[in-house]
Amino acid sequence: MLLRTLTHSHPDGWLAPLPSELDSPETLVLAFAASAYAHHPAALEELAADFPQSVLVGCSTSGEIAGENVFDASISVAVARFSQTRLRRALTEVAGPADSRAAGGRLAAQLPGAGLRAVFLLSDGLNVDGTGLVEGLAGALPRGVAITGGLAGDGDRFERTWVLDGARPVQRHVSAVGLYGEHLHVSHGCDGGWSDFGPTRRITRSEGNVLYELDGKPALDMYKACLGERAGGLPGTGLLFPMSIRRPGATGDALVRTILGIDEARKSLTFTGDMPEGAVARLMRTSYDHLIDSAHHAVWQAAQGLSSGESPLVISISGAGRRLVLGERTHEEVETVFDVAPARAGHVGFYSYGEIAPSLHRGGASEMHNETMAVTVLSEA
Repeated sequence: MLLRTLTHSHPDGWLAPLPSELDSPETLVLAFAASAYAHHPAALEELAADFPQSVLVGCSTSGEIAGENVFDASISVAVARFSQTRLRRALTEVAGPADSRAAGGRLAAQLPGAGLRAVFLLSDGLNVDGTGLVEGLAGALPRGVAITGGLAGDGDRFERTWVLDGARPVQRHVSAVGLYGEHLHVSHGCDGGWSDFGPTRRITRSEGNVLYELDGKPALDMYKACLGERAGGLPGTGLLFPMSIRRPGATGDALVRTILGIDEARKSLTFTGDMPEGAVARLMRTSYDHLIDSAHHAVWQAAQGLSSGESPLVISISGAGRRLVLGERTHEEVETVFDVAPARAGHVGFYSYGEIAPSLHRGGASEMHNETMAVTVLSEA
């Protein structure tokens, strides 16, 4: 596998020449960009023009990861030309959260199963139920196909997220790339570093990813009471205090859910994943050290089994709330991933509204996470 990483920024442009000599049907081009590039798409158009044969996928972010650095107002790009791996791109519109499971099925229909080893998924971050999307995709794919990826971000603004359709940023869409062939090696790791605090409450009324009541009381009122003076900054401050949920009868670790929006009239909270009635919910918090340690564990998991001579592509997707908590120490999380990854690896990624990765506590099934560090490693044997 031939691999190059590069960045674009305003006003400097591309910081290195685009490696158009790597263009081929077996080339994967990943582009993670600040949401403002939707209004100034010239760099994205140049990228698509230089790689007309390649599979180009990308999305908006809450911060771009390149090497050991975190940027804003930039594009982080990886160009990987495989030698023995086939690629296929899929794209579909998603009408809203209720359409998410069906959208996952529509993506799967565009990815024939013979030889499929992995799917890398990128989704609109505001108009989707991530749980339904992943379950709809996984349910229509052959067993054992790993699904990783994330939901597009928009900083703490929650106004506009997009994925790429060619060079065109589009809202209310989900995209994926299928990777095929026995020579492809895919590994992954995922860890959160958050812990529960405060009282335990039961979800008594919800619809999909919209939470209406906790213990029979309006969910928004209860959440605001817990946040105190931070409640005025919702939904952005909700990134600092996600919610853990444990489904009835479930064992293992809790799932983490992050707020995407609030509805003052209905006193409801909208999350990135499902909020099933009957589940037990608690608020969560973390610390600098716990977040950095969890990033170390995630990349350590993903790097197992790689030889020192390989030059893999490492893709790290981290929750936007982690960046808010870490603040000026955000670079330490990214440096941890870069330092633990193989010495010859290329590293790109982004801060997201949701992370998609297999879960060890669910037997390796891929699912929707929030406020985690999710690492995917691609290489060829």
